[in-house]
Formats: sequence, structure tokens, C-alpha cells
Amino acid sequence: MPARYRAVVFDLLTALLDSWSLWNDAARDPGRGLQWRLRYLELVYRTGRYRPYEDLVREAAIAAGLDPSAAASMIERWDELKPWPEVPGVLAQLSGRVPLGVLTNCSAALGRRAAKLVGVEFAAVVTAEEVGWYKPDLRTYRAVLQALGTPAAATLFVAGSPGDVKGAAAAGMPVVWHDRWRLRQERPAQEAMLVLDSLDQLPQLVSGIW
Repeated sequence: MPARYRAVVFDLLTALLDSWSLWNDAARDPGRGLQWRLRYLELVYRTGRYRPYEDLVREAAIAAGLDPSAAASMIERWDELKPWPEVPGVLAQLSGRVPLGVLTNCSAALGRRAAKLVGVEFAAVVTAEEVGWYKPDLRTYRAVLQALGTPAAATLFVAGSPGDVKGAAAAGMPVVWHDRWRLRQERPAQEAMLVLDSLDQLPQLVSGIW
């Protein structure tokens, strides 16, 4: 059965990898880690033009009332990032059917290290540093579409955060929100055609049977 889409693009650090747990560990408290991550998302969404990712992480830590050493600890432990439990199986089903890409709001070096931790070969790995802009700037989504060579309307985007939902939808991509941390009650997600708690059903969606 042919796939419904010509490619699938993922947010890397939330939709595929459980980066939130690393932030929480670096903060030494899940509640403060959540506040740190939310401050980071607020900061990165209004930053626009790329500034060093590490600087934004540190500024968000300070804004959340954490010592800047928490940011340094998180970056030092970067290779501890792990995929969500279902990710290897889901991507194994998809990788033989459609090209897979990732678009991530971090540096080129960290983005490639994180992509390798997922355990599959991506057709495109695009970072904010390489584009020169942070998501949800439309230039980031256009860059990954250019790298894959697929039109927006035929490229499914799997978002990990509400801002990413809005950005990918504005770029003309159909969007699924992998809302692992159930933020949907805090921010609307009208632009997402589906909101999922896990990626288990993604292969059926891509195949057009769900």
C-alpha cells in the first residue's frame, strides 16, 4: 500500500527523544525542570535569528531561578538522551517506506549527536544553526523541505511542542502533535490534525489506514 505522505519530518528533541527527563535531572527537580524547559521554549520562540543554543539554555535556567551550572550539566550529559520507548519500532516500520528527516532547534554539532542516538539513518538532519533561524521561523521548515526535496503538503511534520505545531502548519505542512507531556490543556493546538500521547499509531497514519 503506498504511503499517504512522501516524507515524514520530526522535531528531534521532544517528538523523538525524551530530552525533558534530562532537563529535569540537570535541574535536580522535575517541577523546576519543567519551568526551565517552558522558559526556554518561550525564549527560543521569540528569538528568531540564531544565537548559540547553549546561551539560550543558560538564560532560561537563570530565568527559572536555577544556577547556570544546571545548563552546563545538561549539555555535558547530552549523550544520555534516549528515544521514547516506541520510537525504534515505529521508525523501523517507517524507514523502509518514506524518507525521514529531523528539524531541531539546537546547534549543528548537538543536533547530529542527538540524531545518532535515535538509531536510524535520516535522509535529512537540519538544525537551527545551519538555517540561521530558530523554529518557528518559516525558513527552518522550508530548509528541511528543500533538503528532502518534497512539497510541504505531502510532508508530514511530527511536532513536539505547541509552537512547532503552529510553525509547521504555517509552512503548509500537515501536522501531528506528539504531546508526550500533555501540554494541550495549557495551549490550543487547532493547527494539528491529531494530538497523540505516543507515536504507536504513526505508521498506520502514514499508511493511510487510520
